[in-house]
Amino acid sequence: MAEQLTGLINSTESFGAVDGPGVRFIVFMQGCHMRCRYCHNPETWNTHTGTRRTPQDVLQQALRYKSYWKNHGGITVSGGEALLQLDFVTEFFRLSKKQGIHTALDTSGNPFTRGQPFWGKFKKLCEFTDLFILDIKEVDEEKHKKLTGQSNVNILELASTLSDFGKPMWIRHVLVPGLTDDEEGLHRMSNFIKTLKTIERTEILPYHTLGVPKWEQLGIPYTLKNMQSPTAEQIRRAEMILGIDH
Repeated sequence: MAEQLTGLINSTESFGAVDGPGVRFIVFMQGCHMRCRYCHNPETWNTHTGTRRTPQDVLQQALRYKSYWKNHGGITVSGGEALLQLDFVTEFFRLSKKQGIHTALDTSGNPFTRGQPFWGKFKKLCEFTDLFILDIKEVDEEKHKKLTGQSNVNILELASTLSDFGKPMWIRHVLVPGLTDDEEGLHRMSNFIKTLKTIERTEILPYHTLGVPKWEQLGIPYTLKNMQSPTAEQIRRAEMILGIDH
């Protein structure tokens, strides 16, 4: 008998309002290889913890809330990093599409590669994913490494690949004063985004410290303790550079 497909789930949210269009059921996957200095979900880093569940089980939970989604809502899979569990997410989205549900994937893109078996599985995932929400932390590779511990070359390649595939994208950028808000970096990001053909929306996410207690609880040193959230003026300046209209 074949082993049943399962995924490691950190948590779920019944009425998400910011992770994709409309009201959404959100699945937070467990596991991430990036170590973003401002991460507000460090409890999702560990790739061995979480609750093991089947795609069918999670979908049945999500369907309880379908009446709230109306025409624009649906299901979003986030993390952690959802691309670390491609088989689960693909099957979950396949089942969701059979129910006529809009699917969105929120990712930082870190596992992306054109190597096998990832590449073949990723192309399959794209068939069942209506929207990709891509977090671009930094365009400069060295800054990205200092911020996350990882390269961003493959992340930018993911964005270009999704554009070539014709997949709708939202781009998100966390704005940290003195760290990710320099004009040169924002202009470089703006220029990169302009090369992508399928961008539906670009968003600035203001840095906040709501996740700091989790770092302390996990005993992980938090290096941005004295960092302030960006002012409305700083946010607006970044939005203007990235061409975000309100």
